[in-house]
Amino acid sequence: MDLAFTPEELAFREEIRTWVKANLPADISQKVHSAMRLTRDDMQRWAKILGKKGWLGWGWPEQFGGPGWNAVQKHLFEEECALAGAPRVVPFGPVMVAPVIMAFGNAEQQKRFLPGIASGEVWWSQGYSEPGSGSDLASLKTRAERVGDKYIVNGQKTWTTLGQYGEWIFCLVRTSNEGKPQTGISFLLIDMKTPGITVRPIKLLDGECEVNEVWFDNVEVSAENLIGEENKGWNYAKHLLAHERTNIADVNRAKRELERLKRIAKAEGVYDDMRFRDEISKLEVDVVALEMLVLRVLSAEKSGKNSLDIAGLLKIRGSEIQQRYSELMMLAAGPYSLPFIFEAMDAGWQGNFPGQEVANAPLAANYFNMRKTTIYGGSNEVQRNIVAQVVLG
Repeated sequence: MDLAFTPEELAFREEIRTWVKANLPADISQKVHSAMRLTRDDMQRWAKILGKKGWLGWGWPEQFGGPGWNAVQKHLFEEECALAGAPRVVPFGPVMVAPVIMAFGNAEQQKRFLPGIASGEVWWSQGYSEPGSGSDLASLKTRAERVGDKYIVNGQKTWTTLGQYGEWIFCLVRTSNEGKPQTGISFLLIDMKTPGITVRPIKLLDGECEVNEVWFDNVEVSAENLIGEENKGWNYAKHLLAHERTNIADVNRAKRELERLKRIAKAEGVYDDMRFRDEISKLEVDVVALEMLVLRVLSAEKSGKNSLDIAGLLKIRGSEIQQRYSELMMLAAGPYSLPFIFEAMDAGWQGNFPGQEVANAPLAANYFNMRKTTIYGGSNEVQRNIVAQVVLG
């Protein structure tokens, strides 16, 4: 196993770094480095820049319009974007539903949906979780009844991230109650402008409406929007969740935020406290260990070996690290971590002030928001059980 990058890979990294530096808008980068609020326009503006270059689908094979990069190249691209301060690409279109459409959709569906995802023009949302059906996703109740060449959908999805911006949503729906719960689920693509769909934003502690409820009241969906076979949606969902859990690990963002934690600690005068610096050092060790785990997976893929399916393990460690760096940032800032005043932010109050790194972000709000990471994408308790079954049998 060789974890060192080849000269060709290092040259590729430099190419990515140069392009990102030249094309990433400075105002967006400044917001990301300072953890300030990103608007829909900020996120989609960067997505469209990547789309124009053909890199929004950076993990796609060439046959579907992607760059056809190998696993190492994809990792280097993600790392350079994160370190430069690029927004995290909203994953629901290019990272999650697109691979499902490629693997299980028919040629007409691929031709219809993939171009809009690749260009960044179409905003996708995810319709998985329901009240009472989160980690136990197989218990979902949203019903899709086949009537002629249409499905009539009724039910509710919740915790739909950025669903207020969604133009299309991919949903798991129940099409049968026979047999095991998993065997009666189908994978449906739904236009969110369809009559009968209601989106209700959920305001969180930080004042943002990051998540939503989505209601379906006799929503008519063409049967042409069914991916694959009816009642086989659970298999497609597992394919998608592997991409989601690996994406949640996000070791590249952890490396960037680790450096920001150090800046905050130094600005607040706590970096000289040996006990606090011990906590930073322990976190740094875990970030490096997570990166080594990712590189081991990449090395195995590059050599053609079948690596252990560790998407769940990456999700566990990555999500816990995100919680720890957000907590340490808040502790470093103390009472200065509290303010989150929209009017002040819009007026530029939370800007760059000498010696006031923490003026750039509501650190307490970030801390509370990060509590969710060990729950979404499959709770860490469930993921540990899955990893144990894989390793121990």
